[in-house]
Amino acid sequence: MSQPVAQPAYVLHSRAYRESSALVDFLTPQGRLRAVLRSARGKAGTLARPFVPLEVEFRGRGELKNVGRMESAGISLWLNGDALFSGLYLNELLIRLLPAEDPLPVVFDHYAATLQALAAGRALEPLLRSFEWRLLDELGYGFALDVDINGDPLAVEGSYRLQVDAGLERVYLFQPGLFKGDELLAMAEADWTAPGALAAAKRLMRQALAVHLGGRPLVSRELFRKP
Repeated sequence: MSQPVAQPAYVLHSRAYRESSALVDFLTPQGRLRAVLRSARGKAGTLARPFVPLEVEFRGRGELKNVGRMESAGISLWLNGDALFSGLYLNELLIRLLPAEDPLPVVFDHYAATLQALAAGRALEPLLRSFEWRLLDELGYGFALDVDINGDPLAVEGSYRLQVDAGLERVYLFQPGLFKGDELLAMAEADWTAPGALAAAKRLMRQALAVHLGGRPLVSRELFRKP
Protein backbone atom coordinates (compact mmCIF):
# COMPACT_ATOMS: atom_id res chain seq x y z
CA MET A 1 0.00 0.00 0.00
CA SER A 2 1.42 3.37 -1.01
CA GLN A 3 2.03 5.91 1.72
CA PRO A 4 0.05 9.18 1.71
CA VAL A 5 1.95 12.04 0.12
CA ALA A 6 1.92 15.48 1.75
CA GLN A 7 0.86 18.34 -0.49
CA PRO A 8 0.61 22.12 -0.22
CA ALA A 9 -2.74 23.39 1.02
CA TYR A 10 -4.70 26.32 2.39
CA VAL A 11 -7.71 26.20 4.71
CA LEU A 12 -10.81 27.62 3.06
CA HIS A 13 -13.20 26.99 5.95
CA SER A 14 -13.27 25.11 9.23
CA ARG A 15 -16.07 24.26 11.62
CA ALA A 16 -16.43 22.21 14.79
CA TYR A 17 -17.15 18.53 14.27
CA ARG A 18 -18.11 16.12 17.03
CA GLU A 19 -16.43 16.58 20.41
CA SER A 20 -12.92 17.77 19.65
CA SER A 21 -12.52 17.57 15.88
CA ALA A 22 -13.01 19.99 13.01
CA LEU A 23 -14.40 19.55 9.52
CA VAL A 24 -12.07 21.45 7.21
CA ASP A 25 -12.30 22.44 3.55
CA PHE A 26 -8.83 22.66 2.01
CA LEU A 27 -7.63 24.07 -1.29
CA THR A 28 -4.81 21.96 -2.77
CA PRO A 29 -3.33 21.53 -6.26
CA GLN A 30 -5.49 18.40 -6.39
CA GLY A 31 -8.62 20.48 -5.88
CA ARG A 32 -10.94 21.14 -2.97
CA LEU A 33 -10.65 18.45 -0.32
CA ARG A 34 -12.77 18.00 2.81
CA ALA A 35 -11.16 16.28 5.76
CA VAL A 36 -11.64 15.63 9.45
CA LEU A 37 -8.98 17.15 11.68
CA ARG A 38 -8.71 15.24 14.94
CA SER A 39 -7.75 17.01 18.18
CA ALA A 40 -8.57 20.36 16.62
CA ARG A 41 -8.06 22.09 19.95
CA GLY A 42 -4.37 21.23 19.97
CA LYS A 43 -1.41 22.50 17.96
CA ALA A 44 -2.92 21.41 14.66
CA GLY A 45 -6.03 23.44 15.38
CA THR A 46 -3.99 26.64 15.62
CA LEU A 47 -2.80 26.04 12.05
CA ALA A 48 -6.27 25.29 10.68
CA ARG A 49 -7.13 28.86 9.81
CA PRO A 50 -7.31 30.72 6.50
CA PHE A 51 -4.30 32.22 4.71
CA VAL A 52 -1.68 29.99 6.33
CA PRO A 53 0.45 28.05 3.79
CA LEU A 54 0.39 24.43 4.89
CA GLU A 55 1.75 21.03 4.03
CA VAL A 56 -0.93 18.42 4.66
CA GLU A 57 -1.00 14.65 4.45
CA PHE A 58 -4.47 13.32 3.70
CA ARG A 59 -5.56 9.77 4.48
CA GLY A 60 -8.51 7.82 3.16
CA ARG A 61 -10.01 7.07 -0.24
CA GLY A 62 -13.52 8.43 0.27
CA GLU A 63 -14.70 11.97 -0.35
CA LEU A 64 -14.37 12.75 3.37
CA LYS A 65 -10.72 12.26 4.27
CA ASN A 66 -8.70 12.45 7.47
CA VAL A 67 -5.80 14.79 8.13
CA GLY A 68 -2.78 12.65 8.91
CA ARG A 69 -0.07 15.28 9.27
CA MET A 70 -0.32 19.04 8.98
CA GLU A 71 2.55 21.50 9.26
CA SER A 72 3.17 25.13 8.44
CA ALA A 73 4.87 25.59 5.08
CA GLY A 74 5.66 29.28 5.28
CA ILE A 75 4.83 32.56 6.95
CA SER A 76 1.18 33.21 7.77
CA LEU A 77 -0.32 36.02 5.73
CA TRP A 78 -1.91 38.76 7.82
CA LEU A 79 -4.79 40.41 6.02
CA ASN A 80 -6.66 43.36 7.49
CA GLY A 81 -9.69 45.44 6.60
CA ASP A 82 -10.84 45.15 3.01
CA ALA A 83 -7.90 42.87 2.18
CA LEU A 84 -9.21 40.41 4.79
CA PHE A 85 -12.74 40.65 3.41
CA SER A 86 -11.31 40.05 -0.07
CA GLY A 87 -9.51 36.91 1.09
CA LEU A 88 -12.71 35.61 2.70
CA TYR A 89 -14.54 36.36 -0.56
CA LEU A 90 -12.04 34.27 -2.52
CA ASN A 91 -12.45 31.42 -0.05
CA GLU A 92 -16.24 31.48 -0.32
CA LEU A 93 -16.07 31.55 -4.12
CA LEU A 94 -13.83 28.47 -4.12
CA ILE A 95 -16.04 26.56 -1.69
CA ARG A 96 -19.15 27.35 -3.72
CA LEU A 97 -17.74 26.78 -7.21
CA LEU A 98 -15.02 24.13 -7.03
CA PRO A 99 -16.14 20.53 -7.42
CA ALA A 100 -14.61 18.16 -4.89
CA GLU A 101 -11.31 16.52 -5.83
CA ASP A 102 -11.02 18.08 -9.28
CA PRO A 103 -7.31 18.91 -9.77
CA LEU A 104 -6.86 22.59 -10.67
CA PRO A 105 -3.20 23.44 -9.97
CA VAL A 106 -3.44 26.75 -11.86
CA VAL A 107 -6.23 27.91 -9.53
CA PHE A 108 -4.15 26.92 -6.50
CA ASP A 109 -1.11 28.85 -7.76
CA HIS A 110 -3.19 31.91 -8.66
CA TYR A 111 -4.87 31.83 -5.25
CA ALA A 112 -1.51 31.72 -3.45
CA ALA A 113 -0.19 34.61 -5.57
CA THR A 114 -3.35 36.65 -4.97
CA LEU A 115 -3.06 36.21 -1.20
CA GLN A 116 0.55 37.43 -1.37
CA ALA A 117 -0.56 40.47 -3.36
CA LEU A 118 -3.38 41.23 -0.90
CA ALA A 119 -0.96 41.00 2.02
CA ALA A 120 1.41 43.36 0.20
CA GLY A 121 -1.30 46.01 -0.06
CA ARG A 122 -1.84 45.84 -3.82
CA ALA A 123 -5.02 47.43 -5.23
CA LEU A 124 -7.94 45.11 -4.46
CA GLU A 125 -10.25 45.45 -7.45
CA PRO A 126 -7.79 44.37 -10.18
CA LEU A 127 -6.73 41.39 -8.04
CA LEU A 128 -10.31 40.25 -7.47
CA ARG A 129 -11.36 40.66 -11.09
CA SER A 130 -8.28 38.76 -12.28
CA PHE A 131 -8.96 35.92 -9.84
CA GLU A 132 -12.64 35.67 -10.79
CA TRP A 133 -11.75 35.56 -14.48
CA ARG A 134 -9.05 32.91 -14.02
CA LEU A 135 -11.38 30.79 -11.88
CA LEU A 136 -14.18 30.91 -14.45
CA ASP A 137 -11.77 30.08 -17.24
CA GLU A 138 -10.21 27.11 -15.42
CA LEU A 139 -13.68 25.74 -14.62
CA GLY A 140 -14.59 25.89 -18.30
CA TYR A 141 -16.97 28.84 -17.97
CA GLY A 142 -14.74 31.45 -19.60
CA PHE A 143 -15.54 33.45 -22.73
CA ALA A 144 -13.67 35.74 -25.11
CA LEU A 145 -13.36 39.43 -24.31
CA ASP A 146 -12.11 40.54 -27.70
CA VAL A 147 -14.58 38.81 -30.07
CA ASP A 148 -18.34 38.40 -29.94
CA ILE A 149 -20.40 35.19 -30.10
CA ASN A 150 -20.16 35.26 -33.91
CA GLY A 151 -16.36 35.48 -33.83
CA ASP A 152 -16.30 39.12 -34.96
CA PRO A 153 -13.81 41.46 -33.28
CA LEU A 154 -15.38 43.74 -30.70
CA ALA A 155 -16.06 47.23 -31.96
CA VAL A 156 -14.66 49.99 -29.77
CA GLU A 157 -17.89 51.97 -30.12
CA GLY A 158 -20.16 48.92 -29.94
CA SER A 159 -22.47 47.85 -27.12
CA TYR A 160 -22.66 44.29 -25.83
CA ARG A 161 -24.51 42.06 -23.41
CA LEU A 162 -23.35 38.82 -21.86
CA GLN A 163 -24.94 35.55 -22.90
CA VAL A 164 -23.54 33.45 -20.06
CA ASP A 165 -23.49 30.18 -21.99
CA ALA A 166 -22.07 31.70 -25.18
CA GLY A 167 -20.21 34.97 -24.75
CA LEU A 168 -20.69 38.59 -25.71
CA GLU A 169 -23.49 39.53 -28.08
CA ARG A 170 -23.54 42.84 -29.91
CA VAL A 171 -26.69 44.89 -29.31
CA TYR A 172 -27.74 47.74 -31.58
CA LEU A 173 -30.69 49.09 -29.60
CA PHE A 174 -30.09 50.73 -26.23
CA GLN A 175 -30.77 48.61 -23.15
CA PRO A 176 -29.85 49.23 -19.51
CA GLY A 177 -26.72 47.47 -18.29
CA LEU A 178 -24.91 47.03 -21.59
CA PHE A 179 -21.12 46.86 -21.80
CA LYS A 180 -19.12 49.20 -24.01
CA GLY A 181 -16.69 47.76 -26.52
CA ASP A 182 -13.80 49.91 -25.33
CA GLU A 183 -14.34 48.74 -21.72
CA LEU A 184 -14.35 45.10 -22.75
CA LEU A 185 -11.22 45.49 -24.85
CA ALA A 186 -9.48 47.15 -21.90
CA MET A 187 -10.44 44.13 -19.76
CA ALA A 188 -8.98 41.80 -22.38
CA GLU A 189 -5.66 43.62 -21.99
CA ALA A 190 -6.03 43.92 -18.18
CA ASP A 191 -5.72 47.68 -18.65
CA TRP A 192 -7.35 48.85 -15.44
CA THR A 193 -6.36 52.47 -16.04
CA ALA A 194 -8.90 52.75 -18.87
CA PRO A 195 -11.98 54.80 -17.90
CA GLY A 196 -14.82 52.58 -16.71
CA ALA A 197 -12.92 49.31 -17.11
CA LEU A 198 -12.87 48.27 -13.45
CA ALA A 199 -16.51 49.13 -12.80
CA ALA A 200 -17.58 47.30 -15.97
CA ALA A 201 -15.43 44.29 -15.04
CA LYS A 202 -17.13 44.07 -11.64
CA ARG A 203 -20.58 44.05 -13.27
CA LEU A 204 -19.49 41.54 -15.89
CA MET A 205 -17.99 39.11 -13.39
CA ARG A 206 -21.08 39.31 -11.19
CA GLN A 207 -23.24 38.37 -14.14
CA ALA A 208 -20.90 35.59 -15.20
CA LEU A 209 -20.68 34.14 -11.68
CA ALA A 210 -24.36 34.47 -10.73
CA VAL A 211 -25.62 31.53 -12.76
CA HIS A 212 -22.98 29.21 -11.26
CA LEU A 213 -23.74 30.32 -7.69
CA GLY A 214 -27.27 29.01 -7.94
CA GLY A 215 -29.02 32.17 -6.83
CA ARG A 216 -27.67 32.11 -3.27
CA PRO A 217 -25.90 35.36 -2.33
CA LEU A 218 -22.31 35.32 -1.16
CA VAL A 219 -22.11 36.08 2.55
CA SER A 220 -18.64 37.62 2.21
CA ARG A 221 -19.95 40.32 -0.16
CA GLU A 222 -21.98 41.74 2.70
CA LEU A 223 -18.78 42.46 4.63
CA PHE A 224 -17.84 45.17 2.14
CA ARG A 225 -21.15 46.97 2.78
CA LYS A 226 -20.68 47.27 6.54
CA PRO A 227 -19.26 50.55 7.86
